[in-house]
Amino acid sequence: MPTLGPMQLLIVAGVIILLFGTKKLAGLGKSAGRSLREFKEETRGLTDGESDEPAASDVSRASDAPGAVDQPGASSASDREES
Repeated sequence: MPTLGPMQLLIVAGVIILLFGTKKLAGLGKSAGRSLREFKEETRGLTDGESDEPAASDVSRASDAPGAVDQPGASSASDREES
């Protein structure tokens, strides 16, 4: 089975750039890098012996996120003020 030479790789790269455009490829590279960084941090945490439970800072960030859904039966600060 023949291997791809430098000329064939350049042609393939040119076709990919023409199909997707440079802005789309830059965004794809950025998101792939961010995903790999998060994956590396999580695997490093597992090998360092951290537990599977999220840290307190992760929990507070998740509850402060826009569109966060409250747990059923839990009261928010605005509910307590109305009572």
